[in-house]
Amino acid sequence: MQKLGTRDTLVDMTMTTGLDGDRLLPLDPRTREIARELYAVVADAPILSPHGHVDPRMLADDQPFADPTELFVTHDHYVTRLLVASGASFAELGLDSNRSAEPRDVWRILAANWHRFAGTASGYWLAHEFQTLFGITEELAPENADRLYDRIASTLADPDFRPRALFDRFRIEVLATTDDPLDDLAAHAALAADPTFTGRVLPTFRPDAYLDPEAPGFAERIARLHAATGTATGFAGYLAALEARRAHFVAHGAVSADHGVLEPFTADLDAADAERLYAGAIAGTLTADEARTFRGHMLLQMARMSVDDGLVMTIHPGVRRNHHTETFRRFGADRGHDIPVRTEYTENLRPLLERFGMEPGLHLVLFAVDETVYSREVAPLAGFYPSLFIGAPWWFLDAPDAILRFRSAVTETAGFYRSSGFIDDTRAFLSIPARHDTARRLDAAFLARLVREGRVSLPTATRIAHDLVDAVPREVFKL
Repeated sequence: MQKLGTRDTLVDMTMTTGLDGDRLLPLDPRTREIARELYAVVADAPILSPHGHVDPRMLADDQPFADPTELFVTHDHYVTRLLVASGASFAELGLDSNRSAEPRDVWRILAANWHRFAGTASGYWLAHEFQTLFGITEELAPENADRLYDRIASTLADPDFRPRALFDRFRIEVLATTDDPLDDLAAHAALAADPTFTGRVLPTFRPDAYLDPEAPGFAERIARLHAATGTATGFAGYLAALEARRAHFVAHGAVSADHGVLEPFTADLDAADAERLYAGAIAGTLTADEARTFRGHMLLQMARMSVDDGLVMTIHPGVRRNHHTETFRRFGADRGHDIPVRTEYTENLRPLLERFGMEPGLHLVLFAVDETVYSREVAPLAGFYPSLFIGAPWWFLDAPDAILRFRSAVTETAGFYRSSGFIDDTRAFLSIPARHDTARRLDAAFLARLVREGRVSLPTATRIAHDLVDAVPREVFKL
């Protein structure tokens, strides 16, 4: 049995540590009692997940999950990034092009480094999944790694652990995916036409690579866009092609368009300047400043299209993608080295908001991984513009302490009803209930403190707790 500590203090790394029923709730007994009451109101409420990255083909095909490593490690960059930081190689984790690593060996690496996940959001979510889905209450460690791997693997063979069965078990009412504009959405169509599947799986229009002239293969991608839509070349035809693909998404149930940008810069150009920059984008001759201006104009055009077709516009800015060039070159995107940068909304969004901020049909949801913008910019903007809503803590901030900081930062300025409701933003299907449960507990904790301080009545807090998981996301995302 592995031991960790000094000669006088030894810790059993395989100790049993079941989930605390009061986890994440306040320590003060009276405040905790109120939080328990508020959490009980929403604990079993259906899950609305209007932004995420689960592959819809998983539900359309409904095949058993391959193995514990595929399920918990390989596709979860929250997990792999910390393992790489702790010394594991991409090859050892099965993330190289050969994919030659044995799944059990990768699992053993996770087990050997499990203590490094203590205090992290990903460690908390994994512990929640292990216990609630597989009845595992002991800490993962080298000594039990193979036994727990076999236990999970045998459970995955059970029909009750197929993706659709878990979708029902998780009480997911709505699940949105993230999709390329030229995706035929066949998986979504198959799910919608299947009478045995009663959930809603909605596509989301994600056009980033079609709006950024500095994205690799931009001109070729736009050529395919024109070919798919039968539109004329030129800027007007380009806009028409994007509008046609948005209409295709709307016809397949989409409610939102998502924009993952480095900065939320917008620019309002006249027709001649837009045409000139578009020609340069196709020719690959734009300067860096011209490319930025073109991106800014296209983000504004996306808002115009959302006014016209009703798609909710979500903006996820402030992340420098693929920070380490050699890692990106050898192993590709989504390998854990996307790093936050500073974000500015007030001036960057002003051209867009000058034109469309008061449009009744526009719903614009602003996310951030730069916490400083919550109280300084996002909450004040949402407290004025009827079109604008505060996105939930996202990516590096969807963690217990950060979620509480978020609530403190935005509530005094904009209240609860100018926020989006929780967004899980995950590729890890099994983590969805853990993430939503985390948010529900923390909102209950925050509301309980307000009740205890005499700032909100208990009946009002009860209504807010329920609305944050139901009425608020339904309204914001037009569900």
